[in-house]
Amino acid sequence: MRVAVSPSVTDDGAMQKLAYDIARKIEEEMRYPGQIKVTLLKETRAVEYAK
Repeated sequence: MRVAVSPSVTDDGAMQKLAYDIARKIEEEMRYPGQIKVTLLKETRAVEYAK
């Protein structure tokens, strides 16, 4: 599972806790074979256009 988070709102420490919390919630509420990998992505993009 990939989760995109806002870089302006989420710091690195909070990302680790959020990934942990999501994984625990999945374990509690779902039944699934094998394992589910929870990956958080924090990306800053800068886009400019030349006209």
